[in-house]
Amino acid sequence: MSKHIEKLKKQLLEISEVVNSFRSEAVQVKIIDRLLDAMLESEKGEIDGADAFIRRGRRARQSDDDENPSSAGRKKPGATKILNQLLLTDFFNSRHSISEIADYCKEHYDSDFKTSELSGILLKLAKENKLKRERSNDNNRFEYVKA
Repeated sequence: MSKHIEKLKKQLLEISEVVNSFRSEAVQVKIIDRLLDAMLESEKGEIDGADAFIRRGRRARQSDDDENPSSAGRKKPGATKILNQLLLTDFFNSRHSISEIADYCKEHYDSDFKTSELSGILLKLAKENKLKRERSNDNNRFEYVKA
């Protein structure tokens, strides 16, 4: 394994000057990405620790890449996206507390959000006049309803 890592280090040193000549970090990452792809293709038959390490890194980047929605490790939608989707439904036609909204997201979207994750987004939606933020007379907590 260390032999392959040393080989990889040597190859990276050889190309570092060319890669570093690009000012954009995004371009540098793309170049390294393509070079690693080419290296993996040329050494396809050899799967050892170094190659497995490179592949794990590539898979992690691909699952985090929002531009690739067809990737197998696709992430769940975030709180902002789900709340915006809820705005398009009749969910906010009645008043809901943050904890009720979190419970609804867990049941219907399989997304376990903390109330602290939702509160800032709900406040922003209220400031944008998409929702009204009103105090409940029962428990003195905020409830949200369509504006």
